[in-house]
Amino acid sequence: MVIGLSVVIVCGGGAFVAYRAIQNANTPPTPISAEDFGRIASGDLYSPDPESDALKAAGVKAYQAKELKEGRKDTKSDLDWVEVKKKAPGGDGFPTADFPPGTNPSPGSNKSVAKQMMSGAGFGADQWGCLERLWQKESGWNERAMNRYSGAYGIPQSLPGSKMASAGGDWQTNAATQIKWGLGYIKGRYGTPCGAWGHSQATGWY
Repeated sequence: MVIGLSVVIVCGGGAFVAYRAIQNANTPPTPISAEDFGRIASGDLYSPDPESDALKAAGVKAYQAKELKEGRKDTKSDLDWVEVKKKAPGGDGFPTADFPPGTNPSPGSNKSVAKQMMSGAGFGADQWGCLERLWQKESGWNERAMNRYSGAYGIPQSLPGSKMASAGGDWQTNAATQIKWGLGYIKGRYGTPCGAWGHSQATGWY
């Protein structure tokens, strides 16, 4: 185990992401935590989580700082005003993450599933554009997407990913389970996908 961890550290962020992604793929379904179980019992599944929100915001800032630094490679380096993390979020709006060998996510199929599930969640067709853009930015509609900075996982980028266990034990690999949880999260916290998209546009996360 020590040797494995050493290899991860030596190989850097990319190897770390692959290691974590493979763990996500191979780990048996994670039991729901006592805290999440309490939320389920009380019916409070989607209330704000200050710690998770802070991690999401930090991930966005780290990525913005990286982009800023990349954009001025030929300028004086002493202008840096923030520490730039080497790990960055995964998704279409962020650098892509690495995924376990042999996996073949299908963003197109995942979008079709989400379209079918929207009405069941109480959303009209007018909300589709917002949902499509939101999850394209967050994960590229890839059920294996992992945020390299915070560890958020899946199509809706649940943080931690195990929160999605409330929608099904196969949350690590099943796009429909992730979408079900994500739609519930959006409805419970933002009311509609357009509400969530508006928050994302204003803050960089939702």
